[in-house]
Amino acid sequence: MCRGLDSLPLTCLERAKQLRALFSGLRLRQDHSGVMGHSNKANTQRLNRNEPLNWSRSFEDLLSSPNGLCLFRAFLHSEFSEENIAFYLACEDYRASNTSQLPAKAQKIYQEFISADAPREVNLDHATKALTREGLQQAGPAALDLAQAKVHGLMQRDSYRRFLQSPAYLELLGARTR
Repeated sequence: MCRGLDSLPLTCLERAKQLRALFSGLRLRQDHSGVMGHSNKANTQRLNRNEPLNWSRSFEDLLSSPNGLCLFRAFLHSEFSEENIAFYLACEDYRASNTSQLPAKAQKIYQEFISADAPREVNLDHATKALTREGLQQAGPAALDLAQAKVHGLMQRDSYRRFLQSPAYLELLGARTR
């Protein structure tokens, strides 16, 4: 279920708007250095002119790019399916967590994304839900792998292809060639 714009991090929405404004209103510099700096107290991200093209090469390239991830997340939000990327990222965080944190995180992820009354339930078949529920009882690092792989596959087959045809992405590519 969509919880509105509040479900997306403010920085992600701002970044998606900046990326769109950047490429629709400005010509790219001819050099291969960064085009735009995004100052945040914690970090500075630059979008180089080839980055949007790299996103079309593979879904993994899109997910590994902070700028691409923000734009993709905003796209999913516009399609009312932002829970998929939120679940995927929660699984990544879960896998990287300390062993002592796994049971609490497993419970939180299950309640938010997998249970039948989850507020942001992801589309998983009954068998995957059952296997995931069993795996979460041990709360090992791989407990969410199957469910995450299913959601990843769904995004890659469906949402990613639509993203590559979306006006926002095509606008970025068009601005890149100006």
